[in-house]
Amino acid sequence: MNDIVEQLTQVLEQRKSAQADSSYVAALYAKGTNKILEKVGEEATEVIIAAKDADRGADGAHLEVTKEVADLWFHSMVLLCHLGLTPADVLDELARRFGVGGHEEKAGRGKG
Repeated sequence: MNDIVEQLTQVLEQRKSAQADSSYVAALYAKGTNKILEKVGEEATEVIIAAKDADRGADGAHLEVTKEVADLWFHSMVLLCHLGLTPADVLDELARRFGVGGHEEKAGRGKG
C-alpha cells in the first residue's frame, strides 16, 4: 500500500477516539454514517462534474478532476474506517478480481 495511504489510515483511525471539535474527521465520525455518506455522495458528484468539464477541454479541468478524486478517496477512506474496514480490504478485493474479465466478475457477484 502507498505510504501516504498508510499514514492517512493511521490518522483516520486515531481520529475515531478524538473529540468531535478537535478535527474535521472526528466531527464526521461523531455525526455518523449518514453524514459521511452525504460527503461521499457530494464528492462523487463533484468528480462527475469535473470530469465532464475535462472531457470538454476546459482549462485546468484535469487538475480539478485530480483534486475532486482525492476528495472522494479521502471521504471513502473515512467511511471505510468508520465501518471498521481499511484501504487494504479494498486493495485485496481488487487483487482478487485482477485477471478476471469484467463481465465474468460482475456475473459472479452475490453468488455464494
